[in-house]
Amino acid sequence: MSVKLEKILKAHWTEIAAIYRLGIQSRQATFETDVPDWEKWSSSKDLSTSFVLIDEEANRVIGWAAISKVSNRCVYQGVGEHSVYLHPDYHHKGYGKFLLDELIEHSESNGYWTLQSGIFPENIASIQLHKSCGFRSVGIREKIGKLDGEWRDVVLMERRSTKY
Repeated sequence: MSVKLEKILKAHWTEIAAIYRLGIQSRQATFETDVPDWEKWSSSKDLSTSFVLIDEEANRVIGWAAISKVSNRCVYQGVGEHSVYLHPDYHHKGYGKFLLDELIEHSESNGYWTLQSGIFPENIASIQLHKSCGFRSVGIREKIGKLDGEWRDVVLMERRSTKY
């Protein structure tokens, strides 16, 4: 299968939202319970470093990766929180690693020196994926938020660029 990366555009939103909805429904990917609209979602992302992965043969978005700034303070300008989502039909085929590796490269080219992500401890596949791309576990953020009325922990994963 041939794939290509494209910068995220509003035209991709329907497919991005569908993949995001599947992640939400899994209850293993995010605290969110509803997909926001394009304006709300895109306003929280650094779209210059965010992209979709397209299956060229099927001409469809199969995954996406995006970075959100963790703070507007200038001292944290190079720190981003990232999300990587892949359609379940494409899991365990190397596309998640491809997406995360590309996100790392794009982030470093755009001035990010640290990427971080909070991952539910039960999401072993995501934790292993991040470790395979040079992330380390910083620790557990206990009872950081509620999902479906239950307190959930997240593993805080972080990767510091070797370029800075």
